[in-house]
Amino acid sequence: GADRTATVMPMFADKCEVIDFDFCVIAAGCNFGVFHKWGESLWFPTIHAKAQPEGSWPHLDERFLEGRRRHILEEYKAIGKLEEKSSTILVVGAGFIGVEWATELQHFFPKLKLTLIDFLPQCLGPLPAKAANYCKKYMERKGIKQFYNTKYDANNQEFWNKIELPNKADKEYVCIGVKASNYFMPKETLSAKGPGGGGWILMDMNLAVKTQEGKVWSADEKGYPRIYAIGDCNYGCVEAPDKKPDDWPIPPIPKISYPGEEEAIIAIRNIEIVEKLVYKNITTTAFGAPLKLNTMHWPWGAGMFATSLGPDDACFVAGANWQKNSGLMCVWGSPCAVQKEIIEASKVDECAYGIVGRLIWHFVHHTPVHLFGGGPRWGY
Repeated sequence: GADRTATVMPMFADKCEVIDFDFCVIAAGCNFGVFHKWGESLWFPTIHAKAQPEGSWPHLDERFLEGRRRHILEEYKAIGKLEEKSSTILVVGAGFIGVEWATELQHFFPKLKLTLIDFLPQCLGPLPAKAANYCKKYMERKGIKQFYNTKYDANNQEFWNKIELPNKADKEYVCIGVKASNYFMPKETLSAKGPGGGGWILMDMNLAVKTQEGKVWSADEKGYPRIYAIGDCNYGCVEAPDKKPDDWPIPPIPKISYPGEEEAIIAIRNIEIVEKLVYKNITTTAFGAPLKLNTMHWPWGAGMFATSLGPDDACFVAGANWQKNSGLMCVWGSPCAVQKEIIEASKVDECAYGIVGRLIWHFVHHTPVHLFGGGPRWGY
């Protein structure tokens, strides 16, 4: 809070330490196992010390790369054994993770008998019907059974009869929604509602952490924010009382990579501005305009979704927003699979500080001029 200190437990220490800081950026992500106490799932490593002994793989320490690697190998071998028996697999949730997981399993383990269910009337719920229908037809061709408008109820035999698995499934993968993992934050800074039951870090228009009362949680003596929350850990929107999401300052942002990166740029830029205002007594820009903090917006890149259908097929939607069935499917089939390969390869190269990746991705978030979208005209 205002003291600008954090109590941390170093991995190789036996007691907590208190460290102080000038600025802090919280980028803690989220989890995907909504039915598990700690949100445990295959899609995110178990990194909290208290969660490890209560998890399904307590013998692995996924805070280390080797622990994560061993878990992936263990899961791969387990799936291989299931395929040897032509086992039945139930994937619960036909969102991005569910569809991609089901189609990957079908491609690499073709003897598995796959069933996919979802509570909504179509797969990839928020996306346009054309994209959902394309994915649905692909899965039909590959023999993946699909049941929509179906609520998951593992303890009800009628549920299993409805999805044509009267003897239940040999293995279940739950791919429903997201769950907050902000256990380290004070309760007054967390949302009381939201995906997975709430617990998301509240932020204001500057991405500064705020309280449930709407006050900046980390303001310094001059009122400037010092702690920011970016990416999947934050609430993902700024609400307006008695208004619909269309009229909110920031409508709900999907928890995908592009908005998180955009928020990181804005938070870092705001830190630089506060540093100039507080420590360097610089109050104007190079062009003489008053120096002030940047505000977040609904980023246009948050409406781009590339959904893999195995390694050789995919579909790409652009122009989507917070409204369901918005956007346009503009690339599909093998060209889209190639597109995803290029995105993955160049992004990894950027993270490795490679010149090709940096040349491709730098201006995605450092655009000097914004001709459309909610960003400032002359960039950040």
